[in-house]
Amino acid sequence: MNSEMNGGYDDQKIDYVYKVVVIGDSAVGKTQMLSRFTRNEFYFDSKSTIGVEFQTRTLSIQTKVVKAQIWDTAGQERYRAVTSAYYRGALGAMLVYDITKRQSFDHVARWVEELRAHADKTIVIALIGNKADLEDKRAVPSEDAVEFAENQGLYFFETSALTGDNVEAAFFKLLEEIYSVVSKKALDQDANKSNGDSLTLKGLKIDVNGSQDMEISEMKKLSSCSC
Repeated sequence: MNSEMNGGYDDQKIDYVYKVVVIGDSAVGKTQMLSRFTRNEFYFDSKSTIGVEFQTRTLSIQTKVVKAQIWDTAGQERYRAVTSAYYRGALGAMLVYDITKRQSFDHVARWVEELRAHADKTIVIALIGNKADLEDKRAVPSEDAVEFAENQGLYFFETSALTGDNVEAAFFKLLEEIYSVVSKKALDQDANKSNGDSLTLKGLKIDVNGSQDMEISEMKKLSSCSC
């Protein structure tokens, strides 16, 4: 699925394309969070994601027009074969758990380990405790998540895809931090160019996902495999 909320922006005016991956156990609300952010919708009859999907939203960050390409994959173990292609080129990651399911939080450390192993070392990571509207069923104290996030250098938010609470704030914070990383790379690139070196800056519209069609095709193929 490729869904987009452009916010009135023309594709020709897009300055950057940022690939963001959403990870976490199955049924923690990853797809619902994407639907809330990209289309401001919530589906009560939503089913588990099968394989890989991506949605997009175009927005403005510090006078630049940024298109966020957000990848969503099934959390079940049998889809882990998509790992390398899924993380390739990702500048940010949303690691989602369900505040009512302790096990989904206990698995967060494993997901971080996977990110560190397969993603770019400069990837920006946000830890998201979803389903915050179910406070009476809470199984993960906020303090536990805050401590983990601080130890791992992650940004932390509790959100509710159902009500929309904090979803925008979480995504915007992640994208703003990605913008900061990309801007720093741009400065480094300029410095290296002045020394006669050449670097490829991830995040520039003309560079990031330059083989996007090939990557999407590869991801679809992997997501439909019976591995």
